[in-house]
Parts: sequence; C-alpha cells; structure tokens
Amino acid sequence: MNKIAITLLSALLIAPVNAFAKSVVSDAPENAEVYFVQPSDGATVEGTIKVVFGLRNMGVAPAGVDKAGTGHHHLLIDTEVPSDLSKPLPATDQIKHFGGGQTETEITLQPGKHTLQLLLGNYAHVPHSQPVASEQITITVE
Repeated sequence: MNKIAITLLSALLIAPVNAFAKSVVSDAPENAEVYFVQPSDGATVEGTIKVVFGLRNMGVAPAGVDKAGTGHHHLLIDTEVPSDLSKPLPATDQIKHFGGGQTETEITLQPGKHTLQLLLGNYAHVPHSQPVASEQITITVE
C-alpha cells in the first residue's frame, strides 16, 4: 500500500472511535469557589513570590484521576481565561499546570504589575462545565 492509502485507511478506522469518545467536561458543585490565600490583591512583593491556592466546596485530585467534585489548579499569569473552555488548557509560560494536586507554588516574575488568576481543571485539564475561576488579582513586583 502506498502512504496515501495507509493514511486514508487509518483515518477511516480512527474516525468512528473519535465520534463516540466520551466528553471530558465535568460538572462542579454550584457553590465551588477557588481563591488566593496569598498574595492578596494589590500586594507589592519582591523576588520570588509564594502563591497559595484556596478551594471551597470541592476537593483537589491530581490530573488523570476522574473523581466527581474534584479538580486541580491552573495559575494564569498576565493572561485572561481562554475563550474556549471545552478543550484542555495548554501548558504555557502564562498557564501553569498543577496536575500533581499542588495547592501552592513559588514563582518569579519580572518587576512591574502582573495579573494572577486561578482556574480549576478536571482530570483532563478541561475546565468544568460551569468554570471554577478566581477573581483576577493584580500584584506589583519590585
């Protein structure tokens, strides 16, 4: 078989599987809330910053663990919540994943004003059907 025929055959075999694939969107409790324990909005900080995540009415579970009422943290730095929340969050310099179930981290930012926001993702890094996101806070790094 030539490469084109193999590619077409592969696509035809895989397409039905994808058509029936389970949705990876999860529900979150209506009263779920994610927030910053530290730093506080408007804080002026120096050097490496300790960031502590808070979560109410949900549990934390590592990526890959599909358990109702849980998720794991993503820290958005100097960016907005992505417009398409039906897909896994990308791992970038501006979207930090804490798929191990971490509830705090240390980050180093350049001097100046920065925004931080938390967004919970499910076992597959996909935000919940009703996204659980914190308020965006602003900090100043000296």
